[in-house]
Amino acid sequence: MLFTRPHFKEYVMARLVTIAVLLFIVFSIFLVLATPDGQDGITPILLIALAFLIFIFFIYRGAARMQKELIILNKYLANLEEIDQIDYEAHFFTQEFEEINQNLIGALKKAKKREDIKQRYNAKLKLKNRQRADMISAITHEFRNPIASIMGYSQTLQDDPDIPKPLQEKFLSKIYNNGNKIEALLGRLILWNKFESGEATLHKSSFDMYTLTQEIKLALEEQYKNREILVKGESHIVVADRTLMEVVLKNLIENALKYSKDEVLVEIEENRISVSDKGVGISDQDIDKVTKKFYRSGTHNWDNSMGLGLSIVKTILSLHKSKLDIQSKENEGSTFSFNF
Repeated sequence: MLFTRPHFKEYVMARLVTIAVLLFIVFSIFLVLATPDGQDGITPILLIALAFLIFIFFIYRGAARMQKELIILNKYLANLEEIDQIDYEAHFFTQEFEEINQNLIGALKKAKKREDIKQRYNAKLKLKNRQRADMISAITHEFRNPIASIMGYSQTLQDDPDIPKPLQEKFLSKIYNNGNKIEALLGRLILWNKFESGEATLHKSSFDMYTLTQEIKLALEEQYKNREILVKGESHIVVADRTLMEVVLKNLIENALKYSKDEVLVEIEENRISVSDKGVGISDQDIDKVTKKFYRSGTHNWDNSMGLGLSIVKTILSLHKSKLDIQSKENEGSTFSFNF
C-alpha cells in the first residue's frame, strides 16, 4: 500500500518533534535578535535544545508504553474467542486503559459463560436425541410382538372359517389380550409424556390402600391365569392420587409376575408397602439403572418394558414425596417397596 496509518508512537513523535523543532527555531531567532553579541545567545540556545531533547525523550518513553498497552488490549480484542483468560496482573498507568482492561475481563467472563451454557445445551440436546432414538427402538420392540400375534390369529380365523368353536374363542381371547397390551403400552407412553412436559398434576383423595391392592390383584389374576398374588396386611387409609398409585402398584406387581414363576407377595404395613417375588432378580450392575428412562438390560432378564415402567413409578413416588427402594439378588428374587 502507498499509504498506511502510522502506529501510535510514530504519530505522537512525528507531531511532537515537528512542534518542538518549530518552537526551537522561534526561540533561537528571538534570542539571536535580542542579544546584541551573538556569542552570548549560543549558550541559552544550547540549553533550550537540551531541554527539548529531554522533553522529547520522556514523551517518547510514555508514548512507547501507551503503544505497548494498546497492543495488549488489541491482542485481547482480536483473540477474545480463543483466549482462556485475560492477564489480571497487567498494570496500566492510565485510568482509561485500566477501565478498558476491566471491561475486557468482564466481556470475556460473559463470553465464556455463554459458551458454557451453549455446550450444556448441546449436550442436553444430544441426550434428548439419543433418548428419542432409544424410545423409538423400544416402542418398535414392544409393539411388534402383540401386533404380530393379532395379525397372525386374525389371518388364521379369516383363512379357515371351519375352525372349531373352542379354538376360535381361544384365538379371539388372544387377540383381545394383545389389544389390551397395546392399550396399556400406549397409556404408559401418554403418562410418560405428561411427566416429561410437566403437565401431570396430583389429584389427591382419601382411599384404602388395601382395597386398591385387592382390585389390582383381581385384575392381574384374570390376565395371568394360574398365577397367585398374595396380599398380606389390613385396611390402611392414605391421602394420595389414587389413579397414579394404581399405576405404581400395577407396574410393580406385573413386573413381579413377569419375572418369576412362584406366587407374588404384596405386604401392606403401617406406612410401607412392598412387592416381593422369587424370580430371576436383578444384577448388581443393573439395580441402580433399572429406574432410568429407556434403560434396557443387555442380559435380557430384565427389560423394564420400554424402559419406562420403573421410571414412571419412580416419578410418581417422587411427586408423593416418597422413593422406590429395590432389594434384589440374581436367581433369588426382588423386593420393591416404598413408604406411604
